[in-house]
Amino acid sequence: MTDQIILNADSRERTGTNKAREIRNIDGMVPAIVYGDEKETLNIKLKLNELTKASENELFYTQVLLIKTEGNEEKVVLKELQRDPAKGKFLHADFQRVSRKTKLKVIIPVNFINEEECVGIKIDGGVVAKAIREIEIMCLAGNIPESIDVDIENLNLGDSIRLTEISLPEGSEIPGLTEETDQMVVSVNAPKAVEEDPIIEDELEDGEISDSEEGAESAETDDAGSSEESDKEESSEEN
Repeated sequence: MTDQIILNADSRERTGTNKAREIRNIDGMVPAIVYGDEKETLNIKLKLNELTKASENELFYTQVLLIKTEGNEEKVVLKELQRDPAKGKFLHADFQRVSRKTKLKVIIPVNFINEEECVGIKIDGGVVAKAIREIEIMCLAGNIPESIDVDIENLNLGDSIRLTEISLPEGSEIPGLTEETDQMVVSVNAPKAVEEDPIIEDELEDGEISDSEEGAESAETDDAGSSEESDKEESSEEN
């Protein structure tokens, strides 16, 4: 099981645009809030280096996080992470409190397994087309999967797997999924025919002629010579 991501935070009383700017520029931290679960909103500030490191982990955006403050711990999920559009620096973060029974919408990456053993690839030389690489699901906060595994080992050439055919963790569902909104997840298709490049004669330098052109000119010269000899013979016979 993946270790839980932990963020250390300090409480803050300063709010407002100017105060937030001071926290970022003077304290070198990022202002944030923790809200939800029928509790009072908590104003905090996070260490920039810790937040940056955590944000590099893709699980930071899908898993339950643990925020530690002075003598207090909060289980949360990230709801919004604001960045400066020009410099990319973190400006503010919003976290929502959760309990194990809280249902959340999260985006989970799709993990395609047994691709090397796929029947349609090994036997028929097919190629895999991955139409979807992540899926939004609704699940309990205490049961958020790291990924959704899709086994393609038994797919033959021309076979596919759709959203309605994949297995989700217990208690999870894809919001709004119906036969009308169903989508292709992965398929095994025949390889495209490879067109051969046309044979192009080597480029000739100025004044040069190709072998075919030279042969044609030679033939014309021979025909002209034969015609002249024929004319001479006819003229001598008449004389």
